[in-house]
Amino acid sequence: MKKYIYLLTLATASLFITSCGSDDKKAVAANSSAIKVTINQVESNGNSPFLSVSGKIQAKNSADLSTRMMGAVNKVHVNVGDKVREGQLLISINSADLQAKQAQVTAGIIEAKAAFNNAEKDYNRFKNLFADNSASQKELDDITANYEMAKARLEAANQMKNEVNAQFAYSNIKAPFSGVVTSKNIEAGDMANPGMPLISVESPGDFEVMAMVPETEISEIKKGTIVDVLVKSISKTLKGTVSEVSTSAKHTGGQYLVKIDLEKTDVHILSGMFASVQFPVERKTTSGMVLIPADAIITKGQLSGVYTVSQSNTALLRWLRLGRMVGEQVEVLSGLSSGETYIVSSEGKLFNGVKISAQ
Repeated sequence: MKKYIYLLTLATASLFITSCGSDDKKAVAANSSAIKVTINQVESNGNSPFLSVSGKIQAKNSADLSTRMMGAVNKVHVNVGDKVREGQLLISINSADLQAKQAQVTAGIIEAKAAFNNAEKDYNRFKNLFADNSASQKELDDITANYEMAKARLEAANQMKNEVNAQFAYSNIKAPFSGVVTSKNIEAGDMANPGMPLISVESPGDFEVMAMVPETEISEIKKGTIVDVLVKSISKTLKGTVSEVSTSAKHTGGQYLVKIDLEKTDVHILSGMFASVQFPVERKTTSGMVLIPADAIITKGQLSGVYTVSQSNTALLRWLRLGRMVGEQVEVLSGLSSGETYIVSSEGKLFNGVKISAQ
């Protein structure tokens, strides 16, 4: 009798669990309603309002200071962020060897000057004697040669002094213009080597953008053109003027360098910020350009795609090959045709096969 009761209890529990599982599935099915999405239709645009390329902001006046001599650094007089004035001493390099050479040159100048003065007196004396027929032509020629050699030795000694003084300019690194110290690559006690960047100085306030334009578009870029510069990190758009257009891409891999002078602004921008330069270059195509909003693009690793709408009203991820940026839109080279629909935004997470409901 106990066995029957036990079996009946198990059967009742199993029926209850099955019923609950069925109810849960129904609840899940009921809750898995279609995701509301906003769709858009691809339109072919034959005109591109402007050309957009990437660039980098930098100060107009910037310098990486180095030295032509090797020596230990005695003292670095400034730190990163310090404001400096033109001619201010920034780095002092040990110049004991130059000081010794300078003393040698000074002594050489004294010796050469004394020899020159003596040769000059002899020259003047023999000129007068030759005029009175008291000296031969040979004697005058010898004295003249001695005088010219003494004059040349004095000039060489003076030029050696100028050379030493020029070397002293590289032992005391000074600011070439007023600005701000942006980097410091050496400390007191370090060894300074010729050509090694020691310190960098930039003049704040005046900025320019360095942009690279492809060879297919460079012929449309003209000096003096007004452009829009979108600074991505601060989401600000500034005005600029094309100041230089390179005519060679020999060392830039088919990309032509274009410089844009930024207008002075109160917007806080810094050297090194990335920017997007929009040139007002209208491009007309025969087949039309397919453009979609950049926000609709889905990126997974190196792949880019967009969710489209299938015939059964489900989301379908389609991979695309993208071209250049045109403002806030991106050119689709392949994978999406004119007239097709794609999903712009959704109220839930999209994945392949999920049901959608277009608004």
